[in-house]
Amino acid sequence: MAAPLLFLTFLAITCWVAWASEPSPLQDFCVADLNTPVKVNGLVCKDPKLVEAKDFFWSGLNVPAAINNPVGSQATPVSVAQIPGLNTLGISLVRIDFAPHGINPPHMHPRATEILTVVEGTLLVGFVTSIPENRLITKTLNKGDVFVFPVGLVHFQQNIGNGSAVALAALSSQNPGVILIANAIFGSNPDISTDILAKAFQTDPAIIANIQAKF
Repeated sequence: MAAPLLFLTFLAITCWVAWASEPSPLQDFCVADLNTPVKVNGLVCKDPKLVEAKDFFWSGLNVPAAINNPVGSQATPVSVAQIPGLNTLGISLVRIDFAPHGINPPHMHPRATEILTVVEGTLLVGFVTSIPENRLITKTLNKGDVFVFPVGLVHFQQNIGNGSAVALAALSSQNPGVILIANAIFGSNPDISTDILAKAFQTDPAIIANIQAKF
């Protein structure tokens, strides 16, 4: 009898760990103390007696971002770094501005699912499912349309209109993280060996070196 009980206990613990995400807070709030040198998984709580309205506030999401990069988009994040009161609450926000025909390059958020709403313009969006399918799922979005990118999957947005475009995205983490695929592969520090990348992309090392030089 002990063996089945032990197995069921192990299974329950394993399933709990597999479904775990950011834990629910054990208090009303835990405003981040951005000045503390203490390192924890998240941020240390500020003394609740010192909390002010400004800890839950940030202004400026109505201001278009300056776009001066080759890809033609710029993100304005609103995460725990901008609003310390988001600490432990498991949410954040980002505004993405697109120049005409600009893209938000293929990237992923290792800690968050994203739900995106188009505020202005027309976007082609998509994500790629994991192996073995590697299926590309895409959709054209217009003003007011909403699309979800599951956590950890590579996704992108492209402005397919002739004017500027704006989108707002909510993410299920106070610190979702961003891994830009091209930057991670071709712009790592130090570089990934050209031989490794040439074999991975089935091309010549000289071509890889040329791409790395751009990053």
